Amino acid sequence: MPRVITSLDELQSLAGGAVAASSSWIQIEQPMIDSFAAVSGDRQWIHVDTERARRESPWGTTIAHGFLTLSLLSRMAAEAVSLQFGQSASINYGLNKVRFPAPVPAGSRIRGHFAVAACGPRPGGVEVVWHVTVEAEGQPKPVCVAEWVLRLMTGSAT
Repeated sequence: MPRVITSLDELQSLAGGAVAASSSWIQIEQPMIDSFAAVSGDRQWIHVDTERARRESPWGTTIAHGFLTLSLLSRMAAEAVSLQFGQSASINYGLNKVRFPAPVPAGSRIRGHFAVAACGPRPGGVEVVWHVTVEAEGQPKPVCVAEWVLRLMTGSAT
């Protein structure tokens, strides 16, 4: 169940604090990795050649693309947080920082933790900067750490 936030004041009160919400676990299996490789064109062996990865990679298996992990932020956010204070749209404005401190081996489960780093008014809406940490089950280091900027449209975008 996502955490429901019903006002801008409530959202702003979370800025700089602890994790506001977490997503459910997402299983990262080889077919998902292969599909992402096909769409992105990134077919590096470390992602798609299971036999070679078993023999040559330090993890003994293929690993997910960092950009695959990053692309799942929208899904994770939808599972973690529901903003319900009159916005007409949520626009991905970009990322300030992204790092992939650890790999996501095929077969791993990952989930995202969302904390409000900053929040403030913008013409036609609100800008929210989420500090996102993605963990893989059983791994000591996060697999992705990102500062994600969203624009919530609440009026005309002038």
